[in-house]
Amino acid sequence: MTGMPLADLVATTEAVAATRSRLAKVAALTDLLTRLAPDEIVPAIGLLIGRPRQGRLGVGWRSIETAAAAPAQASTLTIGDVDAALEALAAAAGAGSARDRAALLHDLMARATAAEQGFLTHTILGDVRTGALEGIVTDAVAAASGAAPAVTRRAVMLSGDLGETARLALTGVDLSSVGLVVGRPVQPMLAGTAASAAEAVGAVGEASVEYKLDGARIQVHRVGDDVRIFTRSLADITHRLPEVADVVRAMPVHDVILDGETLALTEDDSPRPFQETMARFGADRARDVVLHPWFFDVLHVDGRDLIDEPLAVRRDALGRIAPAHRIPGEVTADPAVAERVAEEALAAGHEGVVVKAVDAPYAAGRRGATWLKVKPVHTFDLVVLAAEWGYGRRTGWLSNLHLGARDPSGEFGEAGGFVMVGKTFKGLTDALLAWQTERFAQLEVRRTQGTVWIAPEIVVEIAIDGVQRSTRYPGGIALRFARVKRYREDKRPQDADTIQTLRALLRG
Repeated sequence: MTGMPLADLVATTEAVAATRSRLAKVAALTDLLTRLAPDEIVPAIGLLIGRPRQGRLGVGWRSIETAAAAPAQASTLTIGDVDAALEALAAAAGAGSARDRAALLHDLMARATAAEQGFLTHTILGDVRTGALEGIVTDAVAAASGAAPAVTRRAVMLSGDLGETARLALTGVDLSSVGLVVGRPVQPMLAGTAASAAEAVGAVGEASVEYKLDGARIQVHRVGDDVRIFTRSLADITHRLPEVADVVRAMPVHDVILDGETLALTEDDSPRPFQETMARFGADRARDVVLHPWFFDVLHVDGRDLIDEPLAVRRDALGRIAPAHRIPGEVTADPAVAERVAEEALAAGHEGVVVKAVDAPYAAGRRGATWLKVKPVHTFDLVVLAAEWGYGRRTGWLSNLHLGARDPSGEFGEAGGFVMVGKTFKGLTDALLAWQTERFAQLEVRRTQGTVWIAPEIVVEIAIDGVQRSTRYPGGIALRFARVKRYREDKRPQDADTIQTLRALLRG
C-alpha cells in the first residue's frame, strides 16, 4: 500500500465526531494533515468535509444499495484509490453509465472495511456529519502549516476553496498572497438571527434594513462581456441563468462582483413559491419561468476591491451600478422604521428582513453579528412516525426523526391517520437522544435497515421556517429547516396539527 490509508482518515473522523472539544478536534485533524502527501491534500480535505473534489457523482441511495458488497476483512484502500474511484464515477456518462457506476461502486465497496463502507456511503451521498466542519478543518490547516489562523481563514474565504488553500499552506506558500480575483467565487457572507427588526437595529446600530427574498443566493462575476454566475455553494450555473447574465452584462461597468438573490415573480411582481424558483434554478435546460436578479452587495468594481470597505460605501456603489436591481430597503437607526420595513416586506410576500450594520465590511464566509436576519418562525405539533439510527458521535442513538401531520379527513391517506411531511435531527440534545432511543424501543412496530418505525403516539413541537411543495411526501409538501423545540408529553396524537394547516402556509 502506498499513500495514506483511508482507514487513517476514517479513524480521524471518528475521533473528531466523538469529542465536543474543539481543541481535540483540531489536534486530531492537524496530526492527519501533517502526514498527507501533497497530491493527497485536496482529496483528503474533500472527504473530511463531505464534499469530494469531483462534485456531484450521480449516485443515490438506490445505487448504493444495488452495489452492496460484503465488507473487506482488512483495510487496503488509500486516499488516492478512493479519489481515483470517485473520479471514474463522476466521469461515467451516456449509454451504460448506470451499469458502469454500479460496477465501480461495487468494486470500491468490496475493497472497504465495514467502517470504511459507512464512511464512503455518507461521503458519496453528501451526508457527512462527523463534526469536522469547515471552520475546524481550517483551524487545523493553520496549525499544521504554521500559518496565522486569521490569514488562513481569509485565504479560504477569498479563494472559495478550502482544499486548494490547504494545499498551498501545507506546501509552504504564503497565504497572504491569496486575494480577491474576479471570476473566482468567494465564500458568501452569512447572517445571524434576531427575534425582531427592532432588536436587530438595537444590536447593530445604524443599519440597512433590507427585504429578505425567498429566492436562491447568487454571486455574479463579470469581466468585460464574460459573465459567470455561482450558487451559494460556489457551483458554476452560468448556463442555467442566461437572463441574469444579460442583466449584469448591461450594467455600466467592466469588472464587477455582485452578491444577491434570484427568484421567480408573478405578473404583479409578487414572489412565486420558493419551489418554483428552485425548479427553474436547478434546470440545465430552458424553462418557461423567468428568474429575476436582485442584488444587495458589491465586492469589486472596475479594479477596486470593496470587501474591506463599510457597507455604506458598497451600498452607494451598488446604487450607481444597479439601481433597478437593488433589493428594497432603508437605512435607519430607528427601531420603529425597521419594524415598518419588516411589515412591508412580509406584506409583499417576502420572508422578512436582513438588518446590516452600515459600518461593517464584507466578512466573506462568516456568520457574523453585523448581519442579522429576521423572519417569522412557525411552530407545529407533529407526531413521530420513525427514527433513523445515528452515526459518528450519535452512534447507538436513534436520531433523525420522521415527522407526520394528522389527516382527519383522509384527504391524503387513512382518515385519522398521519401523513409524513419531513425529517429532522436538528435541535436534539444528548439527553433527548438518550430519552427517545429508550422510549422509541418501547413503541417499536417494525424496523428496516437503519430505521425503527414506532406507533404514532409521541408528539413533538417542531419549529420551521415554512413549507414547500414536494412530490416526495404524499401530502404534497415538505418542511423547511425543521428543528426540534421540545417533546409535548402533555399532548395526545389527536392534538397534533393537521396536514391541511401546514398546506395553508403555501403561497400561490
